[in-house]
Amino acid sequence: MNVIDTILGKLDDIVWGIPTIVLILATGLILTIRLRGMQFFHLGRGLKSIFRSSDGEHGEVSSFGALCTALSATIGTGNIVGVATAISAGGPGALFWMWLAALLGIATKYTECMLSVHYREVKDDGHIVGGPFYTIEKGMGAKWRWLAVLFAVFGVLAGLLGIGTMTQINGIATAVNNAFDPQNQNIAFSIAENNYSWATVIAGALVTLFVALVVIGGLKRISKVAQVIVPFMAIIYVFLGVSVLIMNATKIPGAFLTIFQSAFGWKAAAGGAAGWAFKQITDSMQKGVARGIFSNEAGLGSAAIAAASAQVQEPVAQGLVSMTGTFIDTIIICTMTGLSIVIAGADVWASPELKGVAITSAAFRATLGGDGHSVQFLLMLCLIFFAFTTILGWDYYSERCLEYLTKGNLRLVRLYRILYIIAVAIGPYMTISAVWTIADITNGLMAIPNCISLIVLSGVAAKMTKDYLDRYPTLESELA
Repeated sequence: MNVIDTILGKLDDIVWGIPTIVLILATGLILTIRLRGMQFFHLGRGLKSIFRSSDGEHGEVSSFGALCTALSATIGTGNIVGVATAISAGGPGALFWMWLAALLGIATKYTECMLSVHYREVKDDGHIVGGPFYTIEKGMGAKWRWLAVLFAVFGVLAGLLGIGTMTQINGIATAVNNAFDPQNQNIAFSIAENNYSWATVIAGALVTLFVALVVIGGLKRISKVAQVIVPFMAIIYVFLGVSVLIMNATKIPGAFLTIFQSAFGWKAAAGGAAGWAFKQITDSMQKGVARGIFSNEAGLGSAAIAAASAQVQEPVAQGLVSMTGTFIDTIIICTMTGLSIVIAGADVWASPELKGVAITSAAFRATLGGDGHSVQFLLMLCLIFFAFTTILGWDYYSERCLEYLTKGNLRLVRLYRILYIIAVAIGPYMTISAVWTIADITNGLMAIPNCISLIVLSGVAAKMTKDYLDRYPTLESELA
């Protein structure tokens, strides 16, 4: 297993090297400039439009339903486990690079979702298929279809082996085990010297069962489940995060100082360790951007697949709604997690004994005080439901990618659902490091073709946006 982890680690370093990070950040920067700071001047408009009634002739779910489907896939272990692993591996500075990626990523999310609605296809049976694969093929031309195929292949792999299944179920099983059997006293079986408790086995089996019951129902069932679970659990998690920040308000300025010092290696540079400072900066940047993309998926193109199904007439209108997902996911929820961990101190985030969700759980217990059992239980519930909805959302994403690859062969799509459920079932028994590394690799591979297409089509996005804003200068006229 150590050999596999080493190979995956080297591949991850290649995929998430400086070129990929520069590509993702440059995409967001170019779109921010071409769209004239869309995320700064029209974010409020997007937030107000979330509950707008559907007005499109085509589509399968409402704008809110499409947003919840996308949020169901983004608000998951990335917010609770991903932030913790980023800070653990890259230091508190990783949170700064996560913020930067998110601020630029709002423009990226807007563009990819807007173009996805613009280039979507309505099939003979009425269901909608859209996403970066059609944006690339129709927007850039048929000669670029190979790039669209690459995205779809990476999307299937990400759903089946990475962000969609194993990271989520692994996070659920770990959280349940930490809550009910932290000492691993009730062992069900062992694999390669790794012991698995009954808590892990039962949690894995139950989640697999519920996933099977939902994904077989398709997008509409996934959307209905997401519209109930996502807002409810987000409120609970935000309540926990706000409680931490209120009770530790005096420590917040110090936490921000620590984040900025770590992000730019100021302490190391002041001590004359220039080489160490550079390594600290690159580690923080790599982990922050990678985990930020894992969390909010801006640049991956995944949310664009959900946006394409919205019952909306104006592509720009859906883009405005969809871009709020990155703000909610990273700027609000991930920030709460990250600040809680930094406030808890290096004894928590730098502890070699703590991994993944255990870091976030320890941070919440340390900052909220008390016996910690109720906090751990609430955190476990949030992680379970967040990760569960992420599994559902990514099943839909990867199915649409497969449908594109197979030119609409729904029989293969139904077979894929079985494979997807099997991947969920075996996820709890993968090592945390291997699971997260695979997710990072597949995410990075998805982002590359998607970002290339967004840069190429940035002019189209700018023209469509200007035309829309000229026609609807205020939200009231848009809704009239």
